[in-house]
Amino acid sequence: MCEIFGISSLGGVSANDLLKTFFSHSESHPHGWGLACISPDGALIEKESIKASKSNYLRERLSMPIEAKLLLAHIRYATIGNVEYKNCHPFTGRDNTGRRFTLIHNGTIFDYPPLNKYIKTQKGDTDSERVFLHIIECLNEKQVQKGGRLSFGERFALFDEIVCNMSNGNKLNLMFSDGKYLYAHTNCRGTLYYLTKDNTTLLATVPLTGEAWQPLPFARLLAFCKGKLIQTGTNHNNEYIECEDSIRMLYRIFADL
Repeated sequence: MCEIFGISSLGGVSANDLLKTFFSHSESHPHGWGLACISPDGALIEKESIKASKSNYLRERLSMPIEAKLLLAHIRYATIGNVEYKNCHPFTGRDNTGRRFTLIHNGTIFDYPPLNKYIKTQKGDTDSERVFLHIIECLNEKQVQKGGRLSFGERFALFDEIVCNMSNGNKLNLMFSDGKYLYAHTNCRGTLYYLTKDNTTLLATVPLTGEAWQPLPFARLLAFCKGKLIQTGTNHNNEYIECEDSIRMLYRIFADL
């Protein structure tokens, strides 16, 4: 599976050492890397479909200071989708009000029919991109019904409903941002941790420092803003537990890459 990393901070944090540690895990996640530095005005997306440790571009990028208030990073172990640039995370795009969203995903959607229609329209061929497109389309539909932007509370309620439905039978570890808030979710135990200190929250698949990281609150959507947890969603109890059938399915998919 992939690894994901996110930062939500009030005043910003130097991310270089954290990113160097995170991207060093690419030896076992060799199918691409991605980085999004996010602000209310947009998102700088950088990614390649090569192993992070082999990227000259990334090495140069990490040699320069990276100060982040809101950041997402990803290293890919391909399960669904070929090893190509168009399948690398993060995925980004704007809703019908112009607000930019950016998403990273670690997991597999085994069965969720509402995603099937995006197979013909998506740029790549990952389930993760389909998750992103579904979130944006649901948001657009709600905003058309309202006749304008949804408030944070309305957006959170919508995202909470989507996550509750999609997590049933699927592994749904993801983070996404709307330029101000960082949303996070896991339904697979021991696969997403967080650390809060100095008005900053760090989230990662594997703890990136020797400090006392804690398992992320489980099976519910969370929203962070400026380093603080500000909203907790429905406890849906849709725990994903790896089983032999799902592992066999992943091996079959990977054999076709």
